[in-house]
Amino acid sequence: MTHLDNRRLEMLEKMGIDVWRLRDKPAQQNAAAVTELTDVADEPGGGRAQILPSPGQSPLTLDEIAAQINQCQKCPLHSTRIKAVPGAGNPDSDWMFVGEAPGQNEDQRGEPFVGRAGQLLDAMIAALQMQRSEVFIANVIKCRPPQNRDPYPREVAECEPYLHRQLELVRPKIIVALGRISAQALLKSSQSLGNLRGKVYRYGPSNTPLVITYHPAYLLRSPQQKAKSWQDLLLAKSVVSGQSLSE
Repeated sequence: MTHLDNRRLEMLEKMGIDVWRLRDKPAQQNAAAVTELTDVADEPGGGRAQILPSPGQSPLTLDEIAAQINQCQKCPLHSTRIKAVPGAGNPDSDWMFVGEAPGQNEDQRGEPFVGRAGQLLDAMIAALQMQRSEVFIANVIKCRPPQNRDPYPREVAECEPYLHRQLELVRPKIIVALGRISAQALLKSSQSLGNLRGKVYRYGPSNTPLVITYHPAYLLRSPQQKAKSWQDLLLAKSVVSGQSLSE
């Protein structure tokens, strides 16, 4: 077993995954489970998610978007935040992880996923044989809702153009939606997370593949779901490698 294999198994153990289940070509098993790309428009009650016009004059770079977010006062969340959290990571990444909204730690530091949930997300990324610096991480909402409540529809609507422009600039090969709020916002769907998981969706005019999984904060509360989340990540990985795409 190589050093990389040992490190990957260590990361899986930190995620709480029974590593013996992953020895028999998991990517092939995953590709066999789901082989079709499901269009967002096929979801009942949903519609194809579109990249909306950027707020104001279209920013040309991720840094310009971040500057706009840091100055944004479009919804009441700006009055309760400490710091906005635009997003961070590799602007040329094949992978983009999209969460719900910043929490307390993120609000204080202005960076996404830096608390306990962020540590678990780091372990999930490491299990995919990548580092955090190799992916791009953002949230649907760029400011923390008070007491970490669910974002209101108006807040989602006001923040959507920022996220859509980020997706347009990064142009990832896969979007991983973390949790129900992120999944429903991206897919314009009211379905439960359980119903949305296990499929690959085409997102936006670029038809970017999108996979749904549990939010790391939920996995901390429900560690028994970590194995399912790992299968979701394997599905995303198979899409990036082209193993589950049927043209």
